[in-house]
Amino acid sequence: MGELLTLPVPETLRATYVAGLTAPAADPRGLVRERVARHVAPPLRDLVLGMVDSPMLTLDLRPAEDVPPPPARLLAAYGATRADLAALAAASHLLVVHAAYRPGWPPAHEWAARAVAGAVGGPVVDVFTPQMLAADRLERSLPGPDGRIRLVDWMLLPHTAGRHGFWFTTRGLARFGLPELQTENVPPALVGPWGRLLNGLARRLLDLWLAELPAGARPLVVRLPQIVSVGLQDVAAAHGEREALRREVAVRLRPDTVDTGDGEEPVLTVLAADDGPDRLEHLCAALFGSAPRPAGWS
Repeated sequence: MGELLTLPVPETLRATYVAGLTAPAADPRGLVRERVARHVAPPLRDLVLGMVDSPMLTLDLRPAEDVPPPPARLLAAYGATRADLAALAAASHLLVVHAAYRPGWPPAHEWAARAVAGAVGGPVVDVFTPQMLAADRLERSLPGPDGRIRLVDWMLLPHTAGRHGFWFTTRGLARFGLPELQTENVPPALVGPWGRLLNGLARRLLDLWLAELPAGARPLVVRLPQIVSVGLQDVAAAHGEREALRREVAVRLRPDTVDTGDGEEPVLTVLAADDGPDRLEHLCAALFGSAPRPAGWS
């Protein structure tokens, strides 16, 4: 079976979203209940209303000048347009939505907080990323009647150029309690394929993680394999698609830490299962062959 990684399970996971309002609401919770009941379809609506009526979800309405300004440059780097930023700046009040829930499925803290922020109707900031969410994208990201989501709607894959290639890091797995993934020194020609591979690996790891967190159980740690297979089916699943071809490659996960400026956070460094020159090139060629998925799948 190989070596195992021992990962701590957080006691509680938290989500925070900010929604802009053009006028104050006398009863924010009543407004949220009315908007959710009108705009969110079941069965998600029942989950969200249950969270709204519980202490696990809090609403904090403040004048915009009383809330620290959002990081406009970072929001722009993650896709916010000038119009998005202008709409946020025009808000007279900001509704801060906090939600907390245990690790496992469903991730009620994320689903409820995002649905509540979207139902209010103004510009929305996902504080975790941080990223502004357009209304259509926010709605698309929420689970359908079958409870499925596209993982890529809940995760970013930023990459930064360095002297020896690109540094990749995921931003989204921590929503579910997992460490984020990182890879260093990715050759420029592999930016697209390696991004797709990391999306598939994130989907595969999330499945393994959730399998170790049965409903009602709260283990202190979860043990996952150090060597993990990632296949075309995992890449497709991350995008909400299906893939018939069962082609897989193996990667090795190494526990590490990264300095965030506010302290160190655990990460999992992704390496080829077998060391050697051009190992990342060989992995991508073995998985995607000579006809990788379109660049939009990064």
